[in-house]
Amino acid sequence: MTAPDPDGLLAEQLLRLTRRVHRIQKRHLEHRDLGITPAQSRLLRTLAHYGSPPRMADLAQRLEVVPRAVTTLVDGLEAAGKVRRVPDPANRRVIRIELTDDGRAALRELRGARRSAAEEILAPLTDEQRAVLGGLLDTLIDGPDSVRDHRRTA
Repeated sequence: MTAPDPDGLLAEQLLRLTRRVHRIQKRHLEHRDLGITPAQSRLLRTLAHYGSPPRMADLAQRLEVVPRAVTTLVDGLEAAGKVRRVPDPANRRVIRIELTDDGRAALRELRGARRSAAEEILAPLTDEQRAVLGGLLDTLIDGPDSVRDHRRTA
């Protein structure tokens, strides 16, 4: 008989939570009937973080996917009127991707869907538990070095 693996159990819990979050977010997206997939939603959110329209390669790097995957996502979003391809003013061979007004409206709806999903997921937690969870997640996301760096600057 082997001893229980607490790290393995935690890893399994995190994976199960991630799957649950994705299922709930997908359901909230479907209820808003935006016709946007979770992957397209992620691309729109990423696009909104740029100050000026990025290149496809920039999006692929930020999303950590191959450029072909971004092309497919952009094709679908462009056909739906959420984004458009625009020439780079400094280099006509370069194409940039920008949000349309419909894309910005969809992004607002997506934020609402994500907020609703988060409320549903976090409903069982008290405010104190949410604060603790947020701190723990920051530590896991940023890694142990950021905790040491934060302590030095605090």
